Amino acid sequence: MMTTLLFRDDAYLRDCEAKVLGINERGGIVLDRTVFYAQGGGQPGDAGTMTLADGTAFPIATAVWDNPEKTVIAHVPAAGSALPAAGDSVRLALDWPLRFRRMRMHTALHLLSVALPYPVTGGSVNEDESRLDFDIPEAGLDKDTITAEVNRLIASDAAVTESWITDAELDANPGLVKTMSVKPPRGSGRVRLVRIEGIDLQPCGGTHVRHLGEIGAVLITQIEKKGKRNRRVRLRLA
Repeated sequence: MMTTLLFRDDAYLRDCEAKVLGINERGGIVLDRTVFYAQGGGQPGDAGTMTLADGTAFPIATAVWDNPEKTVIAHVPAAGSALPAAGDSVRLALDWPLRFRRMRMHTALHLLSVALPYPVTGGSVNEDESRLDFDIPEAGLDKDTITAEVNRLIASDAAVTESWITDAELDANPGLVKTMSVKPPRGSGRVRLVRIEGIDLQPCGGTHVRHLGEIGAVLITQIEKKGKRNRRVRLRLA
């Protein structure tokens, strides 16, 4: 079984028709295709609804990878939902406002990694607040200065695009990888690159906006010391 990841090619797809491939032992619904991002890389899985052929609709709480190779996605229904059967046709619809905020946040974190060009030791994408952790021996970081730089980059309204390279090409260019703890998604023989025109290029499997102006203004809300060399920088949409 394999799930076609429609969000990888177009993060703006809000719904799709799909066929049920099966129900896993935990009650997750596996489909042949999906617009739902599966939890990973610091970004939560999408939420939304699934509608059966008879019109019955129920909430999908999240989406998760169902195999180590990350080629199959399971959609986790709300407790008590009437599950479809293998072979059934269903319709998926995202909680779009939630997804779009996460797209804006995730793209803003790429810019934060440009404003602070240090190794990234961790991160988390959320709709209300997101963060990156940096390996910085001495702090001296100023919230207002970082806020101004990230907003300056956003104001450029640069295009955000995706392309693909092979695993071997990534191995030959290790400098593309900024994250020390989160590894680029592998397993298919190729790796997805996210390019912010003239600003940034790095491997990433997450969802992003098409132009930086869609992010809107952001604020750096807190800088925390997390160990001798680790600094946690928190960001919100203004």
